Amino acid sequence: MNKIAMTATAVLMAATGAAAQVPVPAFDGKGEPFSIEALEALGRVSDPAVSPDGKTVLFGVSFENVEQNNANNDLYTLSIDAKDATPLRITDTPKSESGAVWMADGRIAFLYPDADGKTQMWTMQADGTGRVQATEHPGGISGFLLSPDEKHVVVIGNVKYARTAADIYPDLPKATGRVVDDLMYKHWDEWVTEIPHPWVGSFDGSKVTGLKDIMADEPFEAPMKPFGGVESFAWHPNSEMLVYVSRKKTGMAYAISTNSDLYLYHLATGETHNLTEGMMGYDTAPSFSPDGSYLAWLSMEHDGYESDRNRLFILDCKTAVKTELTDNWDYTINEFAWAPDCRSLYFTAHKDGVTPVFSIDLARHTVMQLTDEVADFTTVHPAGNNRVVTMMHSMLRPNELQLITLSPKGKKAPELRALTDVNGALLATVAMPTVEKRMVPTTDGKEMLVWVVYPPKFDASKKYPSILYCQGGPQQAVSQFWSYRWNLALMSAHGYIMIAPNRRGLPGFGSEWNAQISKDYPGQNMRDYLSAVDDMKKEAYIDPARIGATGASYGGFSIYYLAGIHNHRFAALLAHAGIFNLEAQYLETEEMWFANWDMGGAYWEKDNAAAQRTFANSPHRLVDRWDTPIMISHGEYDYRILASQGMAAFNAAKLRGIPAEMVIYPDENHWILKPQNAVMWQRLFFRWFDKWLKPEIN
Repeated sequence: MNKIAMTATAVLMAATGAAAQVPVPAFDGKGEPFSIEALEALGRVSDPAVSPDGKTVLFGVSFENVEQNNANNDLYTLSIDAKDATPLRITDTPKSESGAVWMADGRIAFLYPDADGKTQMWTMQADGTGRVQATEHPGGISGFLLSPDEKHVVVIGNVKYARTAADIYPDLPKATGRVVDDLMYKHWDEWVTEIPHPWVGSFDGSKVTGLKDIMADEPFEAPMKPFGGVESFAWHPNSEMLVYVSRKKTGMAYAISTNSDLYLYHLATGETHNLTEGMMGYDTAPSFSPDGSYLAWLSMEHDGYESDRNRLFILDCKTAVKTELTDNWDYTINEFAWAPDCRSLYFTAHKDGVTPVFSIDLARHTVMQLTDEVADFTTVHPAGNNRVVTMMHSMLRPNELQLITLSPKGKKAPELRALTDVNGALLATVAMPTVEKRMVPTTDGKEMLVWVVYPPKFDASKKYPSILYCQGGPQQAVSQFWSYRWNLALMSAHGYIMIAPNRRGLPGFGSEWNAQISKDYPGQNMRDYLSAVDDMKKEAYIDPARIGATGASYGGFSIYYLAGIHNHRFAALLAHAGIFNLEAQYLETEEMWFANWDMGGAYWEKDNAAAQRTFANSPHRLVDRWDTPIMISHGEYDYRILASQGMAAFNAAKLRGIPAEMVIYPDENHWILKPQNAVMWQRLFFRWFDKWLKPEIN
């Protein structure tokens, strides 16, 4: 088996075509199938930022060090116009630089730990020299956004939220008990003792001074946890006003609502106005047009529905009239950016199993698809008129920077050119799978897109073991995604045909398709899984006796549920972070809006037909029908779905006499993130499925 070269020595990867070169750890796959070691050796390209003149892109590349159990991100710059340009590495430091942006004078601002290990804002020259620490905020910051005139900055800094034992009883300073009197006392992977607030200060180009909490004494988050960042802020081009996102609720009110709003803060007066009052769902991602005429943002319609369609709205700053631009477009927007001429916006969205880049004009609300690759695009960064820097990945390749060039007046199709090829040379040394798009009939007379990933050197005359991939979310796209955990290319390269259906309850196929799963977990979406498997079983190369199934989160729920209804379709199962007991989950999870919307309500609401149907079909009620070997994994920092759910499922399997294995990570959350834990999980994954689906090697 290939081994990662654990050495500080780096080699220059050969560029392919117009793509660039980046130093990476030495790795030679020797033509063998894509492996765990190859996956861990890949460079992870992220966070492109285009210079003010549109000629240079700044980006990060990180590499994991399995031996040291960490990762490090360094910064690079690259000329956009020079087709044979080589990236310039501008940082080579012990810790990761992140959140890097260009300044008007060509310098770079970024996040980096100070001498005490607290993350602060720093500046440096474009070549990486002249590093200066700009903030000295107690406790550090998690993000910043400079005003357009660069005389002000908003930073994200935490403030105390919950009372400690010492606050209540000062004479017991070593007491560790937490006193809880309302909901949302835990969130995602932490006990909520601090919340983020926006702090605004002055910036003289070198130092930030006078930071002021503009939500002082307000017990609300801004940005919203767990994933909100600087995309939750927008400066008006005049630098006199700031818009921020907040859900101004606490406790139970917070736990049952997704109603966030956009707030306009005036620097001169300190006045704050709610711009989206009466809009009841998530309002996020504010962005002013370059000329300040409009404010654009993403808005969901329904309170409590976190996977609602993300609509693109604009507010006319003179008339205060709000307009939905995507009123005739039935897909959900991921992220967007203004075109420099302020007459259109670029955005990405899941559509028909992929994630293209689109544009939409303000005048006619006309959507135009700019890319047609079998791939997913993430981020859109205009680079002057008619050019957009983005990132592209697929099931077979991780992110690389791309440049989209639009033809003036749309006379020609947009052109796509690779800017980087960080991983091209490494991937050229391994044998990669192939991907097929397959349309499968469903039990209700529709067609479902299923991605099928075939092992390297696939031979249709042979029989292969296969694994059904069950997506989580539950409403998270099965597009051309690349994952360092649920990597279908890696699974297939290990000798499995991977079956990845775009079952009901996934975005990219319209609102009706996406919404089916809500209040109907065991419904049509489950029949869609089985339709995909039954359709693939018609192929002579699928061994019907060697089919497995796996998934995480809602995918883990799917495994527990399928275990009771699959009727001998599967020979082995693996569930990560899945819901086993829906009644327990309803009371154990923290975001009650999710439980109320998806489950239909509380299990004690006897007159609530949707809730009663959901809870009556909880996987734990089907254990008497379980008959298939099952592996279970979970993280103990997972407060979305507690590890006790996995433990209960494991105990049930063992008590039923079913072969079962469990791995619990005491230091991981809903995901397995630490490099050595990730490698361990991959090894256990293949050990488990090989045991039951590859009897010839056991």
